[in-house]
Amino acid sequence: MYSMRRNLWFFAVLCSLPLFAKAQPAPGISTDELPLMPMPANVERQAGELLLNGQFQVQLTGYTEPRLERARARFLTRLTGVTGILFGIEPMDSTSHALTIHTQTHSDLVQKLGEDEGYRLVVTAEGAEITAANPLGAMHGLQTFLQLVRNTPQGFAVPAVMIEDKPRFPWRGLMIDTGRHFIPLPVILGDLDGMEAAKLNVFHWHLSEDQGFRAESKVFPLLQGKGSNGQYYTQPQMREVVEYARDRGIRVVPEFDMPAHAQSWLVGYPQLGSGKGPYQIATTFGVLDGAIDPTRESTYVFLNRFLGEMTALFPDAYFHIGGDECNGKEWDANPRIQEFMRVHKLKDDAALQAYFTARVQKLVAAHGKIMEGWDEVLQPETPKQVVIQSWRGRDSLLDAAQRGYRALLSNGYYIDLSQPASEHYLVDPLEGIADKLTPAQAENILGGEATIWSEYVSGETIDSRIWPRTAAIAERFWSPANVRDLDSMYTRLEAFTDRLPAWGIDTRATTENMLERMSGMSDPKALRVLASAVQPPKGYTRGGLRHYFTYTPLDHLVDAVPPESDVAREFTAVANRIAAGSGTQADWEQAREWLTLWRGNDHALAPVLDRSAITAELAPLSANLSQVAGIGLDALLVLESRQPTTASQQEEWMEVLKAAEKPQAVLVLPIVAPVEALVAATGKRLP
Repeated sequence: MYSMRRNLWFFAVLCSLPLFAKAQPAPGISTDELPLMPMPANVERQAGELLLNGQFQVQLTGYTEPRLERARARFLTRLTGVTGILFGIEPMDSTSHALTIHTQTHSDLVQKLGEDEGYRLVVTAEGAEITAANPLGAMHGLQTFLQLVRNTPQGFAVPAVMIEDKPRFPWRGLMIDTGRHFIPLPVILGDLDGMEAAKLNVFHWHLSEDQGFRAESKVFPLLQGKGSNGQYYTQPQMREVVEYARDRGIRVVPEFDMPAHAQSWLVGYPQLGSGKGPYQIATTFGVLDGAIDPTRESTYVFLNRFLGEMTALFPDAYFHIGGDECNGKEWDANPRIQEFMRVHKLKDDAALQAYFTARVQKLVAAHGKIMEGWDEVLQPETPKQVVIQSWRGRDSLLDAAQRGYRALLSNGYYIDLSQPASEHYLVDPLEGIADKLTPAQAENILGGEATIWSEYVSGETIDSRIWPRTAAIAERFWSPANVRDLDSMYTRLEAFTDRLPAWGIDTRATTENMLERMSGMSDPKALRVLASAVQPPKGYTRGGLRHYFTYTPLDHLVDAVPPESDVAREFTAVANRIAAGSGTQADWEQAREWLTLWRGNDHALAPVLDRSAITAELAPLSANLSQVAGIGLDALLVLESRQPTTASQQEEWMEVLKAAEKPQAVLVLPIVAPVEALVAATGKRLP
């Protein structure tokens, strides 16, 4: 379904379709689907609706606390932003429509894994009520209420519903890498607001990398003094993030990567390193050689003091030590380390890392924390309390759960790889392994985390990489396993995107601002058309198409456009129906409209491409879009005639299309594949 509201930056000639289409319901949901994401565990639609006006108020009953009062104030601010109606915090007369929030008891001062996050929301024409065991559930209920607000002929209203809801998994996270590129504090805080809206509850903060050490240490000030280029979070700022997150029901789990991905540590403290040095902050990406020396006792003295400082800043019970991608080259080249391995009967680098991990785990535990690490830390002697985060695949997730370790999945949720929301959405932490686990072992799968590695993002662009696709992943972690319909997901994801600006996250505006800056035009129509039809290459392709460094400006079209082209996805569905012989008249008209626009856009765009190198590189891409669209129009003419074309004509078209599949300006044309489907259909005689 295409909506003008989703692509405000797209072109005005496209027709708008209904916002909320009927799709596969969750248990209990009516066929008139509600724009909720994540979809609650159970929804029952009732007759009527609750009208909202300036007399609407929110009342707290039962247990209250300052955090819940702040959540109420934040809710009313959001509601004002959505409706334009000024709502007062103080209670008014008892005849006013009200949302009553009733909580039974407090939540823990330091939020814990597995706390009750369930809630019940009942909305009638007379009022609404949220009941929850504690403020966590109540805050989730408030987010659901906000998602239900809609504009009706009678004014803003909320449909009458009864919702019983709780999450499927207790660990629902987002990891943000601030090491490779520093992400400014206001952006981090904004993403915490987005996490609250999506009912995510763990912010995994990746704070150190080869390219930068981003946390202020007063005990070892050269960590940030020499290892950050001046870009780091002060201790007051880190405390602010922790408090800001707790107010939104989100735990903060810090990660300091060791023994590898640690080159920034070694710039200020080379005595920690395994190599000869000198060390420098990395400006390239990938798996680098710098690694902490696991064989010196002084290493563990240093780490013990460092962990004591950092664990005091982050009150959560869990502390992530990384542990991934240690290539061992410095260890192999160091005779003293090799001698240590022989004396201690450590047969290889994996065994040496296991020795290091065991030592660090004891230090982490001594400071009252539970260690978490990437799946490389899973070794035969790894202590059972360690939480395993799987990035390499389900084998390690299954192995961990079967062996009694608690684990979570990130493989399949790497949102930096420019995969469509549909691919992430269909990845389930238990899919393919549930039948190999006992019920007790299945309980070891805590959930998962979306992950955004920051090689190719900046503070300006990161939100467009995180949102809205992370909301689809959040639904996988929260909603029942059978909520999987893609059409429904995309429809509700559109509604979620529409609401994001009220939370201070406006990915469309970011794209539009970058297009205006690139073109030097206040209304870059032709560039906007091209941008709407392209997307970054999927997977790890981007790094092979252009050399990137930490100082490379991320201001090209590949940085401006979303990871997934909505219009290309919708054109694909239309073209596939036409190719299959099931296209409607509306499909044919829509396909011609898109293809005609794309075919003529190169002529409109060409005069402005020479204004800068950033736009000049788009000339081949623009020409390819025009050529592909022209072939698509020719294919539609053949299909409309119901007479098959010649094999030679098909081959000629396919040759051009195959060439157009190759990336240009680090971008791909996702409309090529559906045009290929149209061309393939031209060789068949249609009924």
